[in-house]
Amino acid sequence: MSQIILLALDGLSCQHCVKRVKEVLEQRTDVEQADVSLNQARVTGTACGYKLIETIEQAGYQATLEQDNAHPKAEPLTDSEHQPEALTADTSQLPASAAVDSYQLLIDGMSCASCVSRVQNALQQVDGVEQARVNLAERSALVLGSASPQALVQAVEKAGYAAEVIEDETERREKQQKNARLAMRRFSWQSALALALGIPLMIWGMIGDNMMLSETNRSGWLVVGVLTLLVMVIAGGHFYRSAWRSLLKGTATMDTLVALGTAAAWLYSISVNIWPDFFPMAARHLYYEASAMIIGLINLGHALEQRARQRSSKALERLLDLTPASARVVTDDGEKIVPLSEVTQGMTLRLTTGDRVPVDGEIVSGEAWLDEAMLTGEPIPQQKTTGDTLHAGTLLQDGSVLFTAEAIGKNTTLARIIQMVRQAQSSKPEIGKLADRISAVFVPTVVAIAIISAAIWYFVGPQPQRVYTLVIATTVLIIACPCALGLATPMSIISGVGRAAEFGVLVRDADALQRASSVDTLVFDKTGTLTEGAPRVTDIITFNQTKQSQALRWAAALEQGSNHPLARAITERAGEASLPTTEQFRTIPGQGVSGMIDGINVLLGNRALMQQQHIATGEADNVFATQAESGATPVMLAADGKLVALFAIRDPLRATSADALKRLHQLGYRLIMLTGDNPATAHAIARQAGIDEVIAGVLPDGKAQAIIRLQQQGRQVAMIGDGINDAPALAQADVGIAMGGGSDVAIETASVTLMRHDLNSVADALAIAKATLRNMKQNLLGAFIYNSLGIPIAAGVLYPLTGTLLSPVVAGAAMALSSITVVSNANRLLRYQPPKV
Repeated sequence: MSQIILLALDGLSCQHCVKRVKEVLEQRTDVEQADVSLNQARVTGTACGYKLIETIEQAGYQATLEQDNAHPKAEPLTDSEHQPEALTADTSQLPASAAVDSYQLLIDGMSCASCVSRVQNALQQVDGVEQARVNLAERSALVLGSASPQALVQAVEKAGYAAEVIEDETERREKQQKNARLAMRRFSWQSALALALGIPLMIWGMIGDNMMLSETNRSGWLVVGVLTLLVMVIAGGHFYRSAWRSLLKGTATMDTLVALGTAAAWLYSISVNIWPDFFPMAARHLYYEASAMIIGLINLGHALEQRARQRSSKALERLLDLTPASARVVTDDGEKIVPLSEVTQGMTLRLTTGDRVPVDGEIVSGEAWLDEAMLTGEPIPQQKTTGDTLHAGTLLQDGSVLFTAEAIGKNTTLARIIQMVRQAQSSKPEIGKLADRISAVFVPTVVAIAIISAAIWYFVGPQPQRVYTLVIATTVLIIACPCALGLATPMSIISGVGRAAEFGVLVRDADALQRASSVDTLVFDKTGTLTEGAPRVTDIITFNQTKQSQALRWAAALEQGSNHPLARAITERAGEASLPTTEQFRTIPGQGVSGMIDGINVLLGNRALMQQQHIATGEADNVFATQAESGATPVMLAADGKLVALFAIRDPLRATSADALKRLHQLGYRLIMLTGDNPATAHAIARQAGIDEVIAGVLPDGKAQAIIRLQQQGRQVAMIGDGINDAPALAQADVGIAMGGGSDVAIETASVTLMRHDLNSVADALAIAKATLRNMKQNLLGAFIYNSLGIPIAAGVLYPLTGTLLSPVVAGAAMALSSITVVSNANRLLRYQPPKV
């Protein structure tokens, strides 16, 4: 539902600023209209206030809310706390929103997909909650919005579960690991206790008709019944307590099914034991071993599932391990080691060989080589010196530096990556939401099926009807537990998103993975994505016996005061060479520059400038045409009325682009270049890169329209870009993929961010998306087949053919095995390697 949000603006000084703010706001898909003046913005749409503030701040201005009905950003960042803008092309610039207005809750008491649905509904009904993502695999919830932590906890408790808000990532990790260890230990001893009684009873029952009650063994079985009850209370008490809480709330969960099934088996057995005369001789069968074995097997399944689940979070835990526990702070009194929590902004810290960088900052002295592989995926150490940026979690391989802490805590690059991964792991794709909708009505449906099946056997089944009725009802209740269904998608998402992070691919949400898996067309921006984004002089062709070094000195001397990209390319090519003084310098608009150098009249510019000054350029015509056709911009240099050099300036392809695009071609994708550059240059780059189709000379809005036209042709489109002008196309595409070194607006708009500026990451991301969706489908298919086949078999459809019924014990083992199978299959993703072709 649309709303109007008023924002007070600061930092706008002219109509250009007004236009800029209006553009960045209206590029957001959740903004319908933005009316902007020098000091106020009136925004109509579904966007949240704090998101709008971030977008405006990323454009270089400030904003605050003017009304209370929008959600402000918690702890607004100062300029120095923002992600530094001068990131290298190899590191990820993450949106500030990744670390604000989110709460992590640890949930206790969830056992199946029905629990997930109940907790999620309870959280989403809290005022101020924008989105709640509940994860059964991690027994956690991620809540986005402005609701208070106390309100969230109360909502979960009201739904019948326990909750705790964890704000510190390290604390969350420690608590989750502790809870996992305690849970595994508890499930293990409970399983051992129940099986210690159940296995001997089952073996004894397999020998003849030993589970039938007789006058001679009645007192002995009564003792066994009491022991079974003690085991049920001690080893399975959590099932009954959870079932009782659900009953009080008028709902049902997996624990309800277990509690009903095991309680029914025990109550029937104890009734036979105490009042045998009420039962015909053929119906005096005891099922004490079923109650004990079911509780033992399900607890064993939970213990094994807990162990397997811990493996699936290893990727995130490895990221957490990158942050050192302490830092070496330099003070007036010398150096001292302090806990990381005591490091504040502006502190000076020292790093020596072997240290991990504790916080983001800027080097103030020294030189070092940094291993940034875990952040960028690049195995080659990067040289860093004064003025360069350091990122938390990277490893100093050689050297020593002093640096100033700039971004600490949740504002570091690493912290934002961790938060982004956690948000993605907590999200659900559309295919997972289908499972949730099914599971919401699954348990009540199963109880109804169990009652109907039992009634059919009771009224029309063979003798002994009461025994068959109990077996049918208990077996249906046990085998139908939707554990596997609840774990199918979250386990795949946790493993897939974690594996993607290890390859330098950050996924904003699980739905992006599902969409990415069906993409067939890849649309690339040119400048900064396919190319390096920085023009450079690639060729210097000289004429009239002029040396290259002399021509370069003249050209660089003319351009040394200019900020034009072509001028920078020439001065960078000249390097540190000493340049002569330029006199009588003048700019000739649209054509070039001129000046006197050492008494020589020098001209630098395009062919039109040479023709205007009557410089003969005939000898350079062939070279000029060749360079222009290859995508270069030819710049001519004349001295004393003669042509002396031609500089070919081009924005070259990235070293990895051609190989990466070849790999994508072999994987079957159609490749399209979408650029605002002129067609000649675009086609020249496309030929080098191996692009199938070129759409050139388009404005930002035109890029979005081009994506729409491709989608209207039935194509599933992924857009790969890095600039503000790519944001509309990134938002329109089925999947937006932002290069990590690009603009904040592009990264904020995209659903996938590549942490290294290498298009091989695109192939990795798409391959991991396909593998994750394939794994998810395998899990869901297995869970659905298990329940679809298991329930009819448990209801006795095979009895006319085989003359036997499925034992409740076998049903309990099958239910536990289904969960373990789902978790183990998801863990295969942790070893997945994208094909290199």
